[in-house]
Amino acid sequence: MGIAVVVGGGCSGVLATRELLRAGWHVVLVDPGARPGRGLAYSTAAPWHLLNSPVAAMSADPDRPDDFLRWCRRRDPRTAPTDFVPRSWYGDYLTEVLRTADETAQGRLTVQRGRVARIFEPSGSGGPLTVLLADDVVIPADRVVLALGHPAPSALARLDAAAARSGAYVADPWRPGALDDLPEGPILLIGTGLTAVDVALTLSNAGRHDLTAVSRHGLLPQPHRRPAAPGPDTVPTRATQLAADTAGAVLPAPAGAAVAVATPAAAAVSAPVSPARAAAQVQAALPELLAAGSAAKLLRSLRRLAAETGDWRAVFDALRPHWDALWQSLPEPGQHRFLRHLARYWEVHRHRMAPGVADGIGALRVSGALRIRAAELCGIEAADQGVRVALRERHGGAITAPTFAAVVNCTGPGRIVESDPLVRALVAEGMARPGPYRLGLDTDPHGALLRRDGSPHPALWTLGPTRRGVLWETTAAPEIRAQARALAVALGDAGDRSPVAECVES
Repeated sequence: MGIAVVVGGGCSGVLATRELLRAGWHVVLVDPGARPGRGLAYSTAAPWHLLNSPVAAMSADPDRPDDFLRWCRRRDPRTAPTDFVPRSWYGDYLTEVLRTADETAQGRLTVQRGRVARIFEPSGSGGPLTVLLADDVVIPADRVVLALGHPAPSALARLDAAAARSGAYVADPWRPGALDDLPEGPILLIGTGLTAVDVALTLSNAGRHDLTAVSRHGLLPQPHRRPAAPGPDTVPTRATQLAADTAGAVLPAPAGAAVAVATPAAAAVSAPVSPARAAAQVQAALPELLAAGSAAKLLRSLRRLAAETGDWRAVFDALRPHWDALWQSLPEPGQHRFLRHLARYWEVHRHRMAPGVADGIGALRVSGALRIRAAELCGIEAADQGVRVALRERHGGAITAPTFAAVVNCTGPGRIVESDPLVRALVAEGMARPGPYRLGLDTDPHGALLRRDGSPHPALWTLGPTRRGVLWETTAAPEIRAQARALAVALGDAGDRSPVAECVES
């Protein structure tokens, strides 16, 4: 049987491993974590961190769309398909998916704890790749699948070296313990996306109620549509009760304040059209969308669809299987304009908050514990009492320089071609090349890495966020599970080869 090494043990790694085992491969799953299946998104999740997609969308099995729902109902029989459950639940689910795949594979899975430092081509013609771990363990591989997930946040521009070294600056909020011992006083979050939402909830639950989040547009993620209100006799599930408890635990709103201030969650109302009708209208408009030829025409068509259906959420959800085709239909100038002018607006509408999370953020804003600013970051420098931050307001252009006790980088995932040492080494050696706009790695339509000369590498493959740029919709579970199945099909049957070699010390 052939040997496939999967680099990374998060969602992408588990789904790729599952599919490769089904296809008959011996798989060596390499991950530095002690609990494969959790990855960055699920290993540090607190109880108030909910999935950003409903239960019904998160199955690991393409053949059983309700697999995760069934799993959740074993934990709580009242779980509904539209519930948003804690992210830690999904980490537990992926761990069980991996364990089940291991039991079915009858000894064809090896989990190796470690970090891949280099991948070497065979010295002669043919032969396996050589995967070298940082602790000098060597693994031969017929195929290597990079399942690297999201990279760490990029370093902030105009960050003073002294501020970067100080304990007042947090470069990566997902590093274990990163938010535990911040200095007392006001805290600035750089970014207003889903990372900032998670960090704001974590800090507020730790008693920090002087938070400011800043980004160039000052846009928070939109909330998901709220499920239909339960009847008076309905018993709340553990997930919905947790969402309610979280919203209240973050910070109670002052009396009367909720009446005067509209929160983001207020927009999460029931749709005026059914998803099936929206999907039919989107399908009918698809030829027009694919022929748009520019970001501006595409935007006009999307606005028209939203007006016709009465629900932009239904339009976005119905378009989800087609985003990659729409992205690839734009010529290069159109893609540039989309990235420069529209990407942020797309992100806040596509990557939404769970209703319970939106309630919590809304409560923080109502109480004044969280303020949102639209401003450009002009500089960060160390100050006598914390960190001084220069900001240029988006509206009016005024420059201010407030001081904060701490600054947290909440800009979200960085660019893997710049931040990941293994990826940098592969690019430097010509075994891979950056993808469009350096958002990820360049691949063929099946996920094979493209070498420096543009030819597909026969033994190096990838899936998930690493394909961003070639694909647009490539970071969430539904797309990753489809890519994992397609990747296993593209690699073909493992065939009759020698048994998997033991990892050896070099």
